[in-house]
Amino acid sequence: MKPKHLMTIAVSCLLIALPLGLFIKALGQKSTTSPPTSNYRLSGPYTHKNLTVFLIHGKDQTTKTFLTLQEALAQKKVKVYETKEVNELAIRNLSNQDIYVQSGDIVRGGEQDRMISMDFIVPPRSGRMSIAAFCVESGRWSKRGNEEAAVFSSSDNIVATKDLKLAAKSENSQQAVWQNVSVAQEKLSRTMGRNVSSPVSESSLELTIENSKVKETSAAYINSLSGILRNKSDVIGYVFAINGKVNSADVYASRALFAKLWPKLLKASAVEAIAELNTHTDDTKPVASETVESFLTESEKPAAAAKEVTPRVRMVTREDDKNAFFETQDRDQNGGAWIHRNYIKKQ
Repeated sequence: MKPKHLMTIAVSCLLIALPLGLFIKALGQKSTTSPPTSNYRLSGPYTHKNLTVFLIHGKDQTTKTFLTLQEALAQKKVKVYETKEVNELAIRNLSNQDIYVQSGDIVRGGEQDRMISMDFIVPPRSGRMSIAAFCVESGRWSKRGNEEAAVFSSSDNIVATKDLKLAAKSENSQQAVWQNVSVAQEKLSRTMGRNVSSPVSESSLELTIENSKVKETSAAYINSLSGILRNKSDVIGYVFAINGKVNSADVYASRALFAKLWPKLLKASAVEAIAELNTHTDDTKPVASETVESFLTESEKPAAAAKEVTPRVRMVTREDDKNAFFETQDRDQNGGAWIHRNYIKKQ
């Protein structure tokens, strides 16, 4: 074969190989809905009464810092507005920092207490942005006491009970949210031996959590477990079990973000444990770390479904009959990296 023909063949092969090589390379890259790779390490268990906690250790995935909704409201760096729509509020960031709002965050006030439906990031100096919510107080549609009706004053609590979380995040049902608020109140009243609903608004989950007897009982859990993060610089999340059964897990892209949210998360876990205290027995077998590891792994396996929350935030859900997994991704970070993973044991 003549040299010029060899050259022609070589050039043709190169032209074919280049796009093929790029295609193969693209196949090798992970898409934002690829199964997570969770290189976690567990420590624990740490237990108080019927609540058991395992800490999740791992590397920070980001150096980005966030204000939490609780911080931003306390520092008057954010406004959360009543819209008179049950399932929609408005939010505006007045600061120069990103604000991270977590699904389940309760905002107090307005014309009804609400919980935020899904994770959300409010960029610096944002205008008014719509944010999805569910009502966690039925029957009131007016100003309460000295609170303002047009805005929400605080976000010191996050919803307790996995059934309530699933009603919002999986079923996306306002009716199911109200139903599970009522169930949680009934269970807490049974455990406390008295009605813990507030006479100011009997249907308010927020006021039930702030009931003096519930707060006193949850304080014992919090005092026992709040210090377990001390001197541990790589803790990015936790898993908890109630009555020897794995319940849920939350993992974050940085230790700093988890540490900010830890008091609020622990309080919610304590409230849920109190609600289930009547079914606790002293001979309940403690949950094994292998069971926790299996729960995390199995939750990440189902096929992914993605939803665009905002142009910046994407939610990836993986769910089957046994578990639900929710991953919040931030497009402002390299590769749309995740910032929060929530695992819930359905059965």
